[in-house]
This record gives sequence, C-alpha cells and structure tokens, in this order.
Amino acid sequence: MKIIPIKTKIFQEGENLFRFIITHCPKLSEQSVLVITSKIVALAEKRTAIIKNSSTKEKLIRQESQSAIKTPFGWLTIKDNVPMMNAGVDESNANGKIIMLPKNSFKTASELRTKLKKYYKIIHLGIIVTDSRTLPLHSGIAGVALGYSGFRGLKDYRGTKDLFGRIFHFSRTNIADSLATAAVLTMGEGNEQQPLAIIEAAPIQFCNRTYQADLKISIQDDMYRPLFLIKNKK
Repeated sequence: MKIIPIKTKIFQEGENLFRFIITHCPKLSEQSVLVITSKIVALAEKRTAIIKNSSTKEKLIRQESQSAIKTPFGWLTIKDNVPMMNAGVDESNANGKIIMLPKNSFKTASELRTKLKKYYKIIHLGIIVTDSRTLPLHSGIAGVALGYSGFRGLKDYRGTKDLFGRIFHFSRTNIADSLATAAVLTMGEGNEQQPLAIIEAAPIQFCNRTYQADLKISIQDDMYRPLFLIKNKK
C-alpha cells in the first residue's frame, strides 16, 4: 500500500471543493482512494463560527453533540456516533474562527465519488473524509473516518478459521478507520498544508453502495460500556 500526501494552497471558506481537488490531483488511478480532511469539507460548506465567550462556545458544542459532558479538559461528546472532544469544534488552522465538522460526511463522500469517477474516467474509486480523535488511556491523536464511499468499511472474519483452525466469532477489521489513520499520519496535523492524500494498492474491496451503519454500534452493545460505569476505587 502506498500513501501520497498532496501539498496544496490554503483552502478558503466557501471555495468549490471539487475544483480544488481536480486542480491539485491531476490524475487518480483506477482502484485508488482519495482522502480528504474534514476541515476543508467544512470550509466548503461554510461550517464556521466566531466564538465571543465560553457561553456561546458551550451552546454550539451542545448543539453539535448527541450528548455532552463537561470535564476539566473540555467537553467529552458523542458526535455522529463517534466519541470526541468538543463535538469536533476546532480552533486550529481556522484563521481566528472555529470550524465545525461537515454536515454529512458520508453524503459528501458519495457525491464527490460520483463526480470524480466521471471526471477521471475510472470505475473503482474510494473516498474518505477524515478527522482526528484521541483514544482512551492513550496519548496523542489518530485519524478516523467520518464518512467514506466506494469500498466496504469492514472486513468480516466471523465464521472463518484462524491459523490453528479456531473459528472467529467476533473479529472484524475496521477498514475505513485504519486507512484514515494511515493517511492522517502522512498528511500531518500542523502546518504541513496537505489536506489531501491518495492511497494506492489498498487491501480493500470496492463496491458501489456504502452502508453508514457498518461501523456503528449502540452504546448498550459496546464491550467497553461496563468499564465506564465502574466507580474509581483507590
């Protein structure tokens, strides 16, 4: 698998995202995956705001969240079924404003895929809209797929055998988030100015229809749920 980050000019709020992509990516190969940071998707949608004080910021975070809990480090939230800080409301690389997450990353990925397939005259193309998140009990951030299109987001091992003949009952690989993490590593989080990346020769299965629910799991069925219900004992 090969990942190629794309250096671009600074994306401006309200700019046409499709034109931006074809300007900086003169060619996309068959069976490649185009990775797009959610920040420029949100800027294209003018998903920005100016925060005057902590009260207006809190109101915005609550509006953007499925649930929100205040902590000493910020707001612990669930947004689009993904746990994250501050519902993705971000002040970095925002030129004095804050940038929210895109309205619907799956829809954006699907619409861009249709246009780009036609423009580049290719049949199989994947699109991923990425963001960054922290993982519990781990330092640093890693990439996550907010939305994707054109390939299967999960690889299911259930019912197959491992090296020693044992049947898998639960194992599934999260393809979309794994690709997002690898791409975000090459794209960077600072002033690299690389909001796009192309993944070639990815070990994925291309498809025409993407199911948003593939990566979702209800909190009642999440294996980690009991951990967060246990009171800290010293």
